Amino acid sequence: MILPKVRDPRFVTLRRGGTLTDSDHQLLALWAASCAERVLHLFESTRPDDPRPRQAIEHARAWVRGEVKMMQARAAGGHAMGAARDLSGAARHAAYAAGQAGAVAHVAAHELGAAAYAIKAARAAAPKGEGEAAGRRECRWQRDQLPEAIRELVLDDQRLRNDICWSVFDC
Repeated sequence: MILPKVRDPRFVTLRRGGTLTDSDHQLLALWAASCAERVLHLFESTRPDDPRPRQAIEHARAWVRGEVKMMQARAAGGHAMGAARDLSGAARHAAYAAGQAGAVAHVAAHELGAAAYAIKAARAAAPKGEGEAAGRRECRWQRDQLPEAIRELVLDDQRLRNDICWSVFDC
């Protein structure tokens, strides 16, 4: 479970009755794509011929540029999650991170899913006994990438949803 039962209006666009601006929505998508891309090699080293996670990340960025529609980015995200289903460990988490990044165009709150799965991928890829430290490093890297305009929003979201995101944001 990554999404809360009740949607936070800060992650709902203005036109849908929330408070999220289009520019902040786009920043969330770009940040999620960066989080997912950082661990993408963990999937691609296992499945080098499967382009779906990379395509989801590319679609998230293309959506921000206005080159694809929201439904195309969302569909690419779903295909990336499909690539994860028969895998385990770091490769699975990396594909899910990409899928979540693609879904941000549809539901902005998926931004935290991309980040959480990327942290899980980093943890799973670490040598035995070093997973927690690797996860904390990944979490700190992600926070360093946050644009100022969305920094407090994302950090607050991490505090609020840490429990349903496997407590990966304790960094």
